[in-house]
Amino acid sequence: MATKKVKTAGRFLARYGVGIRKRIIKIESKQKKRHKCPFCGKKAVKRLAAGLYQCRACGKKFTGGAYTPKTMQGTIVKKMVEQKSFVPLVGELLAKAEKTEELAEEEQQLNKQEKEVKENV
Repeated sequence: MATKKVKTAGRFLARYGVGIRKRIIKIESKQKKRHKCPFCGKKAVKRLAAGLYQCRACGKKFTGGAYTPKTMQGTIVKKMVEQKSFVPLVGELLAKAEKTEELAEEEQQLNKQEKEVKENV
């Protein structure tokens, strides 16, 4: 029952309300169109399942968003990796982790010494 006006939401007839049917049309039109392959660059990527995509030209399978191969968060992370803007933050995290490990070792040594002192007394 798909027509020009209701497109793929025609299967719902008059149920669920206009707003929901419009949202479904918007999402399904994005998800069903062919997308650009990140490997070969051709518009031959089809959705296999939620988050799984395959390029019909080069045959590569890859993951992405539920409805589109690229998500906003994915593009942000990709840019961060390309710019290496997260590297100083990773260094800080590693330094903090090393400090906490050193403090934990020192606490264990102090506890052992206290036990030895209590046993000797």
